[in-house]
Amino acid sequence: MVDLIEQLEQHRDTITWALQAFVVVFLALFLDFVQKRVLGRLHLRLQETPSLWDDAAIDALRRPLTLLIWVVGIAFAAEIVGSATDVVLFDAAKPLRDIGVITALAWFLIRIVSRVEKNVVASHADDDEAYDRTTVDAIGKLIRVSILITAGLVMLQTLGFSISGVLAFGGIGGVAVGFASKDLLSNFFGALMIYLDRPFAVGDWIQSPDREIEGTVEEIGWRLTRIRSFDKRPIYVPNATFTTIAVVNPSRMTHRRIYETIGIRYEDIGGMDAIIIAVRAMLREHPDIDDSQTMIVNFNQFSASSLDFFVYTFTKTTNWIRFHEVKHDVLLRIADIIASHGAEIAFPTSTLHVPDGITVSRAPDGPMAGAVD
Repeated sequence: MVDLIEQLEQHRDTITWALQAFVVVFLALFLDFVQKRVLGRLHLRLQETPSLWDDAAIDALRRPLTLLIWVVGIAFAAEIVGSATDVVLFDAAKPLRDIGVITALAWFLIRIVSRVEKNVVASHADDDEAYDRTTVDAIGKLIRVSILITAGLVMLQTLGFSISGVLAFGGIGGVAVGFASKDLLSNFFGALMIYLDRPFAVGDWIQSPDREIEGTVEEIGWRLTRIRSFDKRPIYVPNATFTTIAVVNPSRMTHRRIYETIGIRYEDIGGMDAIIIAVRAMLREHPDIDDSQTMIVNFNQFSASSLDFFVYTFTKTTNWIRFHEVKHDVLLRIADIIASHGAEIAFPTSTLHVPDGITVSRAPDGPMAGAVD
């Protein structure tokens, strides 16, 4: 009878702690369901506000909060089971819970930084001068790295490791690692110089006269910069390379230059002055030519088969396609001006001068023969 009573009590205790663990897990499931519904609806409403932070914070909170709820719930249930069964394995629930909480918090911070960075880029997509995308990207990367390092140190401290000892070991080992990873560090500091000096940014068209590098910057990483060439091939350039080469950034030019030499025939020299005056007037009145910049239209030289004058002026646009459209129009207008003055554009010709007294006659057998009278 006593044994039966003890078995019933043990059975009742088992049912009690199992029921408690089940209730904890059920509450975690219920809270996770509620927070997903609430935060989902709240996120949709906050997307309509002009603030860059509110919807980013709510969106960043959703998944880390799910992790936090389940970590705390399962850890609590594991403590209940461990206290009832005296199994040593469940003693790990508390440190694992602490690590899970730190992970959820770090995940939330990293996500909110990424979401805010994404919102900043999206809100200024049509206004390139309002912000520097490269700076936004650099700040976001630095903050994320700082969060990861801090979270790692806090985890070590939570597990009982001395942070001061870890930092001291890192300082000693850093010297050896520095020698072993010299190229990696040079690329890292090369990226840092790009972020500080900002010779180019994501989206810029760059070229190097020292290397065969030309294209549009797609990404500036900590080790490599990815450039998309005009034939759509990716070029991966180590960041340390940019500390030793010259980089031309045509994307930041203020104007584009038209520099052309045009020749007319020698017999049209009388109309040269009038042609130059008309071309100069046409350029000043052209809506796409900036007459506040240097403008030169002058007779330049006597060439082998033409009288050359050159046109030196700047367009208002820097867009590559629009520039060629403007240049196309300018050259056609110059051709019309030359034709309107009764002149013609010269092309390479040769003149053969035959001395007096030389005639050409045909020999009886057919071929041509020269004879001197």
